[in-house]
Amino acid sequence: MADDAERRALVDQHGAAALVSETMPLRANLSVLENIAIVPQYRENLPYAAAADLAWGLLARLGRTDCAFKRDPALTCEERFVAKLLRACILRAPIILVDRPALLLPDIHYPPFLEATLGALEGHYQTCWIVDYAWNAPLYPPR
Repeated sequence: MADDAERRALVDQHGAAALVSETMPLRANLSVLENIAIVPQYRENLPYAAAADLAWGLLARLGRTDCAFKRDPALTCEERFVAKLLRACILRAPIILVDRPALLLPDIHYPPFLEATLGALEGHYQTCWIVDYAWNAPLYPPR
């Protein structure tokens, strides 16, 4: 994106997309597992046990079951990002938009982390777009 207005327009234009953003918080009173499981509970009327099994399976795919019972204030930036991304994956939206990953993952070199995480989740989402500014393009491998 060339600037913030272009970024906002893209996000607004794709209202059906699942947004992974600093502006989309986790529910602080729920654990990571519950934050992910709540989506199929309400969207598909799935019982908690079945929804939690789905959420646990996604956490296990990423090797992140250690954060399943943590709540938002106790999470690292990576754990919080994983929770938000898995919540978006389980939503089964046609597009996942990861908005400005540097804000979500300030402590790490995020392009390789994103590539590895999204690669491990292949088949659990249709399309994922990384919404970032043009000046960050050199951080990403060419496609």
